[in-house]
Amino acid sequence: MNFLNKMERKFGRYAIHNLTKYMIGCYIIGYILLYGGSLFHISFTQYLSLSPYHIVHGQIWRLVSWLLIPPPSSNLIFVLIMLMFYYSLGETLERTWGAFRYNVYILGGVLFTVIGAFILYFIAGGSPITSLYYSGAFSTYYINLSIFLAFAVSYPDMQVLFMMIIPMKMKWLAVLDVAYLLYDMVNGSWGIRTVIIASLLNFIIYFLATRNYQRISPKEIHRKQQFQKAVHPKMAPGTTKHKCAVCGRTEEDGDNLEFRFCSKCNGNYEYCQDHLFTHKHIQ
Repeated sequence: MNFLNKMERKFGRYAIHNLTKYMIGCYIIGYILLYGGSLFHISFTQYLSLSPYHIVHGQIWRLVSWLLIPPPSSNLIFVLIMLMFYYSLGETLERTWGAFRYNVYILGGVLFTVIGAFILYFIAGGSPITSLYYSGAFSTYYINLSIFLAFAVSYPDMQVLFMMIIPMKMKWLAVLDVAYLLYDMVNGSWGIRTVIIASLLNFIIYFLATRNYQRISPKEIHRKQQFQKAVHPKMAPGTTKHKCAVCGRTEEDGDNLEFRFCSKCNGNYEYCQDHLFTHKHIQ
């Protein structure tokens, strides 16, 4: 945490704001190339893929051009729903973490994927055939899944409509996501395994680096308990400290509920995690 704070103070002004919009823009370009290539029977993606062999032989643009390769899909409606879904997740995470930390998370996943591709390339013997074979697995698909995992950790009790029908909490969808990743790890190629490890490594390193474990030590817990007793006298029965201005829920309605004040509302209005980013601002 201290390292990221120092980095943010020093380089925070260089952070890319609204990074998710640029990611969506890359996907749109990628889908145009994908569908355009299928019409003219040209595979544009073979010139964009993350192939270490071609990179070390002068095709340096492949270090970034692979970001244009979108998850394959022949259903336009599914593509639009997926883009809107990940746009919503990314924008919410950027507002929650700040642009710099969100940049570190996404670009860290990109960097780990590139490093993993080169490690796999050299382990496989540096062959152009194996390089092209594994390069098809390297896309931002699993980085997107790591965005989903990060969102689920940040908002575990937020409900979404799974398959646009079934209401489920994010933490249970995250369990399904992890099970899917493990399935791909077991049955996928080494290219897929490498990109999964890269995305999960980014997820693990980021959350380990941003968690302050001192706050859960017995000494710190005892100190906080003594401080709360000294500062906040025992409230009368039935009195609550938090209440959502939209749904009226309080901390007594669930141990995992989180409440935040909205800085854009005119007044001291508090909202639960389900309505913090979806309510209508009061002016």
